[in-house]
Amino acid sequence: MTSQRKRLRSYLRAKGLEVPEADGAVDYILREEWGGPNVPDLMDRVLNRDNFNEAVRRVVANRGAPGVDGIATAELPNFVDEHWDEIYRQLRTGKYKPSPVRRVVIPKPDGGERNLGVPTVLDRAVQQAIAQVLSPIYEEKFSESSFGFRPNRSAHQAVSKLLSDYEDGYTWVVDLDLSKYFDTLNHDMLMNALKRTIHDETLLVTIKRFLKSGFMEDGVVHDTEEGSPQGGNLSPLLANIYLHRFDELLEERGHRFVRYADDIVILVRSRKAALRVMDKSAEFLEGVMKLKVNRDKSKVAPATEIKFLGFGLYDTTPRDGERKTGIRIHEKSIIRARERVKSILRENSNWTVGQCMKALTVYIRGWLGYFSIADANPAIRELAGWARRKLRAKLWHQWKTPRNRLRKLRDICGSTFRALAPMRYARSHGSWHMSAFRPLTAILTNRYLESLGFPKMLQMYEETHSRLANRRIREVRTVV
Repeated sequence: MTSQRKRLRSYLRAKGLEVPEADGAVDYILREEWGGPNVPDLMDRVLNRDNFNEAVRRVVANRGAPGVDGIATAELPNFVDEHWDEIYRQLRTGKYKPSPVRRVVIPKPDGGERNLGVPTVLDRAVQQAIAQVLSPIYEEKFSESSFGFRPNRSAHQAVSKLLSDYEDGYTWVVDLDLSKYFDTLNHDMLMNALKRTIHDETLLVTIKRFLKSGFMEDGVVHDTEEGSPQGGNLSPLLANIYLHRFDELLEERGHRFVRYADDIVILVRSRKAALRVMDKSAEFLEGVMKLKVNRDKSKVAPATEIKFLGFGLYDTTPRDGERKTGIRIHEKSIIRARERVKSILRENSNWTVGQCMKALTVYIRGWLGYFSIADANPAIRELAGWARRKLRAKLWHQWKTPRNRLRKLRDICGSTFRALAPMRYARSHGSWHMSAFRPLTAILTNRYLESLGFPKMLQMYEETHSRLANRRIREVRTVV
């Protein structure tokens, strides 16, 4: 506390403000006006070598692409060690100038494009060091209904809260879609939001320079007047800070809502209330927060009809008459999974079966790990059956000639296997048609495909789903 008092008195003296003599008056300012640990100079905590080394470690662990200077993440630790004195001096005096980010445009699943900015590895380390200091300060302020890019919070928790609110009777949803949210953040409003909590001028100047650093595209540097490019380590935190004002508005009005970064759903009890909330929310976001609401994609709908983070809700009444609600995998997510599996098992690709199985296993393990919170046995079983058929079609296509196909099948099942006879008359059919031909499926059995490396999707899903269910039960018992 003594060191904080000294820093506060020095800060007030430098600003030409009245300096309280009594320690109690200083403590009051520290507690009520500066927000506890948020005192000048926060930059000292950013530049603490342990904090900065941890930031470097995380940047290296992420193994991202190099920025405009071409320095790779593996070179960052040595670069920081060699130039630490200069890095420290520039940041401490507020003279650090970030490099422009490298602009990368990637396609979105809905057909649009998303702009990503790749900062240099040093800029990423500085941003990460700042985020590590600011995150604990803002975590105490953020809403309990905000889940995106926050420690110890996940998409699974966000979807679980959506289900909980639905079961409480909030069955209508206002699904808000913000158009290019990260690219349209108003810099002045963001800096004003930061200044309400952060009082270190040097740190604020550094953050503003990151916002204004510009981007490089086709070798030309462009200025940035708005937005915080996705790809920077500080951008997720700044995005949450910007929308925190909207969270506060929803809480003041007593609304149930779930927000994951710029994915926002507000839950109400009736369609009439949902339409009113939609109009008021869009008016606030566009008029006050200077954001753009995509009216075509934003909608009012029953909660069971929306897609949120790839999931959906279901509400059924089985024959026994007992209502059942839960989380499901949304149809669009399954379609995207099929497209990815189709690209991996493409018949005319030059990948070997082993390479296909390795890539498929990696994708399926990650996909099932994400969606394992959902009740999805039928969907997983159907996807697995369809993927096996794609693999059979690929094998049939790769074997090319009728003679080679018969030889391969004979090697698998033996020359006397009765299913070989019909295969002699299957020369004119395509690979996809043959993949469902009963004599062929009798030879290329599920067990044989698994021996080639085909992942046991249903088993993988059930194991992960059961593990998550048991963990939730333990958490409930601990709370009780």
